[in-house]
Amino acid sequence: QVQLVESGGGLVQAGGSLRLSCAASTPRFSGLSISWYRQAPGKQRDWVAGITNSGRTKYAEAVKGRFTVSRDNAKHAAYLEMKTLKPEDTAAYLCKVSIGTAEYWGQGTQVTVSP
Repeated sequence: QVQLVESGGGLVQAGGSLRLSCAASTPRFSGLSISWYRQAPGKQRDWVAGITNSGRTKYAEAVKGRFTVSRDNAKHAAYLEMKTLKPEDTAAYLCKVSIGTAEYWGQGTQVTVSP
């Protein structure tokens, strides 16, 4: 079993910044890819960004150039640095890891961007 705990969400004005964290319980963390997703009320869950075990990153077009994903293997943690936030970024943000066919999700952290 893997437990993921997100933190760092909050209320911010448009143009502001937030840094989300995803803390993982597994000692296998350094070998795992980490994905960030977001889900707004009444909408589907969308992939936002990902980082591989080697540090390669990838971003959804909607956040490219504004969000940065990183990881600290020593701390078993991943981060999502979000800048120039827009009201449309408002959502619950969740991190996910996959081990084999199993997927593990955190409970999410809410990000609200006011106009």
